[in-house]
Amino acid sequence: MLTLASKLKRDDGLKGSRTSATTSDSTRRVSVRDKLLVKDEGYYQGGKFQFETEVPDAYNMVPPKVKCLTRIWHPNITETGEICLSLLREHSIDGTGWAPTRTLKDVVWGLNSLFTDLLNFDDPLNIEAAEHHLRDKEDFRNKVDDYIKRYAR
Repeated sequence: MLTLASKLKRDDGLKGSRTSATTSDSTRRVSVRDKLLVKDEGYYQGGKFQFETEVPDAYNMVPPKVKCLTRIWHPNITETGEICLSLLREHSIDGTGWAPTRTLKDVVWGLNSLFTDLLNFDDPLNIEAAEHHLRDKEDFRNKVDDYIKRYAR
């Protein structure tokens, strides 16, 4: 299901020793790119979605920055790749935000949950997609399918 799993197993927590790093004037970041493959369930079945994860020097005290590189029609992911997932927030109202005890495995499983059981239509990031789902579920599914065929194969 997840191609990133083998990388995470090899280097749980990603301390920066086995990945390519780029150095900027202000901070050093580690960038990991891989695909999350969605199994045969839910609206996004059959899609292959690529994410970029930037792990800052202050990781584990701050969460990694994650962006979806695959264009998607989703209530919690914008078409430009911004992601609404509480565990990626440094401060979360519901108490499920980032904590130093979390790992990149938690991030991967959180991303996976966006495609299966945590479709949040009540507090969406992509309001247009959420309203589309409320207005016409069949047309929403058709648009998701079209995006998968065009961008996520």
